[in-house]
Amino acid sequence: MTTVLVVDDSPTIRAMIVELLKSHGMKTLEAEDGAIAKQLLSDSNIVPDLVITDIVMPNMNGYEFCRWVKNNPTTTQVPVIMCTTKGEDFDKHWGKRQGSDAYITKPFEGKEMLATVSSLLKAQTAP
Repeated sequence: MTTVLVVDDSPTIRAMIVELLKSHGMKTLEAEDGAIAKQLLSDSNIVPDLVITDIVMPNMNGYEFCRWVKNNPTTTQVPVIMCTTKGEDFDKHWGKRQGSDAYITKPFEGKEMLATVSSLLKAQTAP
């Protein structure tokens, strides 16, 4: 079963994304900021199949968390989707520079999120 880590400081946004993913047969893990997500992955030795992270969060923002994921030998191959209200070209460029594999601007359509998740998961398992 596919496991997705959802990192967002908004309980409402987290719940929306989690509900969407669960309704399509995925298991989810949740964290309210990058520091908690990093601790969760470090302590549990769980490697999610994919990460969806906000950017603007307390303690450790999404850019910092994405860099950690991509520089951690255990999670370096895990696709990261940045899902944020920061929609300027510079923000998208900076997200890519941090290692994100996709960038979705809030508000988003469920179909867009599912298509992006599906595409990254397929690319991850392709030979």
